[in-house]
This record gives sequence, structure tokens and C-alpha cells, in this order.
Amino acid sequence: MTKIYHNPRCSKSRAALAELESRDLQIKVIKYIDDTPSADEILEVIQLLGMPAGDIVRSGEARYKELKLAEQSLSDEQWAQVLADNPILIERPIVIHNDKAAIGRPLENITAIL
Repeated sequence: MTKIYHNPRCSKSRAALAELESRDLQIKVIKYIDDTPSADEILEVIQLLGMPAGDIVRSGEARYKELKLAEQSLSDEQWAQVLADNPILIERPIVIHNDKAAIGRPLENITAIL
């Protein structure tokens, strides 16, 4: 099973989903804005990505500025909770395939784990 944390409003996310569909994979689409992952689920994704939680945060979003997150030093656990509470801040798309994960910016990151 391949999972994609997907935002249909995002062109990069739509392109990643199209790539997965073209490979005839069994795909679980998680529209994370509507079906927000828990902080624990976000921590699992971060571990699979092998990067600090802050690296999957969309710092250009207005919500990021409203929360003054640039001024804070947060642990992975704290970031995971911020992302669970504010899913618009989660970088997209994120694909998980065979216990590997990648952020689809650029799309080649995803194709590399398939």
C-alpha cells in the first residue's frame, strides 16, 4: 500500500497523485486538511522521512506567521502537535511506499522511493 498525504488544491500534490496512479499502485489518499493526522502519525512520517519535523513545515503560510513559529525553537514532538492542530502547515505532498517516505518537491523525490 502506498500512501499520499494529498491536498487536491496543490498542483504538486495533484502531479504526485497522477504519477502514483500511472504506476498502477494500490494507493491510499489521505486528504490531510480534512482528515488530519494525529501528532503521533506525524511523528511516524517524520521518522520515515529521516529529517527534523521543522523541515516539513510550510513557513510561507500566513498561519505560520500568525503563530510566530519562526521565533520559536520547537522539538519534533512540539512541531508534530503544531502540525496536527494546523494541517495547512504540512508540506505537500508526502508519499510513503514500502517503509520509505519522500516529500514530492520535486516529483523525482517520490519516484526515487517507488
